[in-house]
Amino acid sequence: MPLTIEDVATRLSTQLNISLSLEPNSPAPLIIIPADLLRDASKFLRDDDALRFESLNCITGVERAGAYEIVITLYSATIPLMLNLKVKATGEDPAIPSVTDIWPAADWHEREVFDMFGIRFEGHYDHRRILCADDWEGFPLRKDYQPPLFFHNIPVTVNVPGGLQIPLTRIAK
Repeated sequence: MPLTIEDVATRLSTQLNISLSLEPNSPAPLIIIPADLLRDASKFLRDDDALRFESLNCITGVERAGAYEIVITLYSATIPLMLNLKVKATGEDPAIPSVTDIWPAADWHEREVFDMFGIRFEGHYDHRRILCADDWEGFPLRKDYQPPLFFHNIPVTVNVPGGLQIPLTRIAK
């Protein structure tokens, strides 16, 4: 009989010696992990012979009420089961540990989350923007983000229905 999300959470909770929160009604089962235990949890999930979460599918960020959450989607072909880990990052300069040395596929995902939300991944070997220009100011997916009207003297535009591009200078007042 394959393991369930509850079984995975129990094994992980025992390994980390803490109580973990589980959100079984999310689109994929979700376990909330404290940021300081992310690396230990990740290594256990990848290396435990009964679990073998060897595939990292996605890392994304979410901003909720001024706090940031990072969701890491993993897959185990051994069980088989897809699992989300949720890690909270708080403060003016939010950061969590990098998992690029555990799952190399995390590389560009972590850079994208940094680029869009400004969440740093401590220990990432190539921590720089990946989507925006190196000299872009701000983080476009933060709720308080204000896009520039010009970038290198070129008007910044927005796409509107019908395939039109309107310069922000015409709509920003």
